[in-house]
Amino acid sequence: MTREELLAAIPNCLTATDLEIPNSTKYVGKVRDTFDLGDGRLLLITTDRQSGFDRMLGAIPYKGQVLNRTSLNWFDATKAIVANHVIASPHANALIAKKCRVLPVEFVVRGYMTGSTDTSIWTQYAKGVRNFCGHALPEGMKKNERLNENLVTPTTKEAKHDRPITAEEIVLEGWLTTEEWEFCAVKAKELFAFGQRVAAERGLILVDTKYEFGVAETGEILVVDEMHTPDSSRYWIAESYEQRMAAGEEPEMIDKEFFRLWFRDRCDPYADAELPVPPDELIAELASRYIQLFEMITGETFVPDTRPLNESVLEYLRR
Repeated sequence: MTREELLAAIPNCLTATDLEIPNSTKYVGKVRDTFDLGDGRLLLITTDRQSGFDRMLGAIPYKGQVLNRTSLNWFDATKAIVANHVIASPHANALIAKKCRVLPVEFVVRGYMTGSTDTSIWTQYAKGVRNFCGHALPEGMKKNERLNENLVTPTTKEAKHDRPITAEEIVLEGWLTTEEWEFCAVKAKELFAFGQRVAAERGLILVDTKYEFGVAETGEILVVDEMHTPDSSRYWIAESYEQRMAAGEEPEMIDKEFFRLWFRDRCDPYADAELPVPPDELIAELASRYIQLFEMITGETFVPDTRPLNESVLEYLRR
């Protein structure tokens, strides 16, 4: 899509849902509006809301459609590694999924020493931390350098702020059973390794990501929420990585990190009561990168789903 088309779409971003579904319960998250349909299924509407630093940063045109369709692509490609919660997608913003008991730990997998949030490995390393989530880190590492191996660095899902935690603490504090931790940690590393291989074939570096798992009514552990999207993952352009590292420059980013850095450079996004308003050009640039990533990963040209969201979902539910 052209920059002009993205700029024109900014006022029409999907920031909230007004669906009315009988006998359902609605929960509004940072990005997704979730409806419990009461029959073992969930309806997840991925909006265009943009979050970061545990707060809302704005809205990005077509972001919800890109995230949902990117996830669907990865869920389908990885179902031989671990089962997932997908049932159907009646609209590019919508997903019908199996209801699960979501495990209260996010499985963050990192391949590089980077990040800008308080819980990122680079932020902590720059402060002098040399044991991160139970992993010993060597001295002398530089920002954006590749780690010696992919690391599972879990965080707890708490009300105010995610907290990095070790595998031992997860079990001792009762977040997960030993069996749940071991299964999810292994599957997270397998999913990440697969994602890295596919990304490399597409000219990308999958830098880090997060996975969420849930327990279905059958007792089976499924991967849920989203997978390898530009919201849950960090991607760099592979071709220019070495050159930019040698020049001391940031990698070419194709995720939301540059958007977060814009706020970091202008305010304290964790402490300031009010945040600066990002310019439309910056919003359009993020939308463009999200779409570019979708097209590189899937090999498809992004075409917006212009069907009315509510009617598409309700028609599917009636059927």
